[in-house]
Amino acid sequence: MAVLTITKENFQTEVMQSDKPVLLDFWATWCGPCRMVSPIVDEIAEERTDIKVGKINVDEQGELAQQFGVMSIPTLVVMKNGQIANKAVGAMPKNNILALL
Repeated sequence: MAVLTITKENFQTEVMQSDKPVLLDFWATWCGPCRMVSPIVDEIAEERTDIKVGKINVDEQGELAQQFGVMSIPTLVVMKNGQIANKAVGAMPKNNILALL
């Protein structure tokens, strides 16, 4: 499944009401570690049909970043049934990201 761009407009529908776990990647264009994690997140989105993957640009969606208490990026958050199930900060290898799920 393709990576979704999550905004405050579609957050309720795509994340809170999702029947699948959602992996959220909080990122920004100027963030080096985010550029390292981004292709891994894209790969996971292509491989896993049992989850949704969304990216949230913290510069454009400051309200959502604040809502999740994002202080450093990249921050990865796993949402299940509208609740935070897991959260990790910083660049990490694919197997660590998969372990969050």
